[in-house]
Amino acid sequence: MPQGIRFVIITGLSGAGKSEVIKYFEDLGYFCIDNLPSILLPKFAELCAQSEGRINKIALVIDIRGGSFFDETYESLENLEKNGFGYEVLYLEASEEILVRRFKESRRLHPLSLAGGVSEGIAAEKKRLEEIRGKATAIIDTSNLTVKDLREIVAEKFGDLVAEQKMLINVVSFGFKKGLPIDADLVFDVRFLPNPHYVDSLRELTGNNPEVANYVLKWPLAERFLAKLYDFIAFTVPQYVKEGKPGLVISIGCTGGQHRSVTLANKLGEFLKEQDYRVKVTHRDAK
Repeated sequence: MPQGIRFVIITGLSGAGKSEVIKYFEDLGYFCIDNLPSILLPKFAELCAQSEGRINKIALVIDIRGGSFFDETYESLENLEKNGFGYEVLYLEASEEILVRRFKESRRLHPLSLAGGVSEGIAAEKKRLEEIRGKATAIIDTSNLTVKDLREIVAEKFGDLVAEQKMLINVVSFGFKKGLPIDADLVFDVRFLPNPHYVDSLRELTGNNPEVANYVLKWPLAERFLAKLYDFIAFTVPQYVKEGKPGLVISIGCTGGQHRSVTLANKLGEFLKEQDYRVKVTHRDAK
């Protein structure tokens, strides 16, 4: 296989969790395609090899939704091998009882159950998947796994770069007069702090300027707030990490988004970096 490319094919039983797993691979930085017709697999691999390193981790879901194309999967895999492309096959399965329950709860028909009998569809699917299951490099039974458990298993087996497994925290400063950030997970209002806007020499500057930052931070109230904020963040962020959350947006707002929020967003970003988190600090409204 071309050096530096990791190629993962996700397949398995309908209802076993393939749609969720492909999302986890996206979070791990993989280029992902759901329901790729297997006849296109060799050509797609060639295109990835010609991308000059821009696509070096690929995850594809190939399953019976491909209809008659799925029957060519085994042959397509053999073509990959002949052309020097290595690959991994992740096969997902679950007990019949669990699969039937999942289909009942989702009120969806099994792809191979035209008459509506889920058990018959499962049996037919298992038979069609026997050959590709035999080529699996990893088999995961999702019957008794929580969403968190499944995510952790995928990360352990396929998240080969530690940095990509760490949750990304985006700290955003903003002005309330321009509205809340729509993607905020946590929002802190710092409009109670003394406002540099009313200091003539500071009005046209932002919290990125040392003079403004010193003004905002010199008040005991700001010091107490930061201490409580750090304590809260130190407690909550690890809980989000344990739940497998891939990203967190922490928003800090003041009136105009120029002074107080910018200063405190910068301070929180520094604190999080000291805790070894992946951090991006964005000032939405600062001029």
